[in-house]
Amino acid sequence: MTTDERESFLAGLHVGVLSVEATDGPPLTVPIWYAYAPGGEVEVITGRESLKGRLIARAERFSLCAQTEQPPYRYVSVSGPVVSTEACQREAHLRPMARRYLGEAMGDSYVGEGPEVDEASVVIRMRPERWWSVDYGKA
Repeated sequence: MTTDERESFLAGLHVGVLSVEATDGPPLTVPIWYAYAPGGEVEVITGRESLKGRLIARAERFSLCAQTEQPPYRYVSVSGPVVSTEACQREAHLRPMARRYLGEAMGDSYVGEGPEVDEASVVIRMRPERWWSVDYGKA
């Protein structure tokens, strides 16, 4: 894929697969919602004390893969350093992410009401440094 193609693909709606180094065995690899705008950073939300959150905090980097599920298969995988971590804010972070994946009505229902800042959850941003991509539709 060209740079524009891979960035556009990553910005599309896909459930990502996040991988992060673990000290006691193979990497932790889990599905996750994410956000990305071309030229920007990958943003994920997770529990500060979740296994994923603790491993990312320790490794200070992670990888993310997004793919299609039907032929012709395409994927984009990125890895890079964490550039920021902050408390998750309901309106600034959680609601937009939930609406991205669930639509407005279901996203609003998912988020519900609660404190504006969720100290138990964090927004983690990663700057993509390495890119891998394939578009089998071009073969």
